[in-house]
Amino acid sequence: MSAIPRREVRLSMSEKFYRLARRLREPEWRTYGKLLLAGKAIGMGIVLLIIAVTSGAFLTHVYAQTAPEVKAADMVNPVNTAWTLIAAFLVFGMQVGFTMLEAGFCRSRETVNVLVECVVDTCLCGILFYAVGFAFMFSHGNGFIGHHWFFLQNAPATYEGTGVAFLAVWIFQFAFADTCSTITSGAMIGRTGFVGDLLYSICVTGFIYPVIGHWAWGPDGWLANMGSSGNFFPSLGIGFHDFAGSTVVHTIGGFIALAGAIVLGPRLGRKFKRDGGSPMLPHDLTIAVTGGLILWFGWYGFNPGSTLSAMDFEGIGRVATNTTLAACAAGLTSILYGYLRSRKWDAGYTTNGFLAGLVAITCPCYWVSPTGAVLLGGVAGVLVILGVDLLEWLRIDDPIGAVPVHGICGIWGTLSLGLFACGKYGSTGPVSPDNSAALKGLLYGGGTKVLLAQIIGSACITAATFVVAMAVMLLVNSTGTLRLSAEAELYGMDLHEHGISAYPEYEISPFAAPSGLAEQTQAAEKASGF
Repeated sequence: MSAIPRREVRLSMSEKFYRLARRLREPEWRTYGKLLLAGKAIGMGIVLLIIAVTSGAFLTHVYAQTAPEVKAADMVNPVNTAWTLIAAFLVFGMQVGFTMLEAGFCRSRETVNVLVECVVDTCLCGILFYAVGFAFMFSHGNGFIGHHWFFLQNAPATYEGTGVAFLAVWIFQFAFADTCSTITSGAMIGRTGFVGDLLYSICVTGFIYPVIGHWAWGPDGWLANMGSSGNFFPSLGIGFHDFAGSTVVHTIGGFIALAGAIVLGPRLGRKFKRDGGSPMLPHDLTIAVTGGLILWFGWYGFNPGSTLSAMDFEGIGRVATNTTLAACAAGLTSILYGYLRSRKWDAGYTTNGFLAGLVAITCPCYWVSPTGAVLLGGVAGVLVILGVDLLEWLRIDDPIGAVPVHGICGIWGTLSLGLFACGKYGSTGPVSPDNSAALKGLLYGGGTKVLLAQIIGSACITAATFVVAMAVMLLVNSTGTLRLSAEAELYGMDLHEHGISAYPEYEISPFAAPSGLAEQTQAAEKASGF
């Protein structure tokens, strides 16, 4: 016998309320409701009682006895380490900017060489800085070189008094070393053999940069400790200062580049202005200017990150602001000065201009006011163009402008500290800044003491770098690997050294220049007899 399905009748909300009201008027339903509510209340009470007894007997007592005491360093050190790593990642990102800047300013037939060189130099720098570079530069030793922590062995958990994890500091400083190495290649593109590039890069990142850099940034460097009792020039009473590397990174890189450009000589076909010629044109300004802006962005790790302390929040803000203002001022003065000379708004001038401002502010960024940053950046924007003119007059071929931007403006930025240090700021710290020994420059009534210390430090590092770099470049050149043969250079570096063009789908033509169409037309007319 089949079951008869029962059709369920669904009540509306108003019908449900009517049914509830009707049932509450009946005594049996009221009694049932009271019993139901009482049972639920008793059940909830029992559950809450069990929770209270269990937590009191088994949980509260145990955790109260085993909870560790939280110290300030347990919070400050991880935060500062995280800040240092973020800054390191930004600085490493500058390699993208350098690669694009160099690739854009070079000729199309040497673009692949720039790409490969920048990547391989970075890899080489990492291994060398791990093996010997960091030890030479940042470990204890004597005033001229460190001699501990080779291959990062026997290193402490944190670096010196910073409280920052040792390996986080290594990552940060590796990115700085990589920057110096890349600066060097900028003046040497277009005619340097790849094997020769590897040989001089080993010397730069493994020895020249870390050893000379130790003088200013090492824990016992002779320039850093200059002016103190028992050290060089104790009567001066002050040491050399370079907050983020106008001298240690940029001047060293710029003057190694100068030595390389001198030993190499100019690219084939490069005719200088005093001989009736002009600079070779960049092949892609879009890439070059974009690369410059990426460098600007990375500089926010370069300069503020050099505090190694997120706790110095006022210092970070001041450094970032000064970095921005110096770049802006330099970019404007360079393009305006360039316009007065050529009546053209030159993209190359303003790009190298704001980069010059960034280089200049790198040393004094912690100690100057925003107004001082604008002034010294504005000077750098003009100085970089004068530096380009000087190299042109000396017949030194620097396709990127590495020497004027990094070398000359690095010196200016270092010396500008002795002029523009405002007398309010001393040194950064892991927890808070120490302004008890504030630096005061000449223009703020501080006399010439800071300026003299900066002149001594800049002159010693610049001279030592140039002399050693010349010796290295001459040695590498004697092997026959530094300069490409004339045949290889005319054939094109990319095809000769790397077997491929950066633009294989396009014909690389000498007519790809503003006057190219006219020259091509004249050549065609001449060939046809007209």
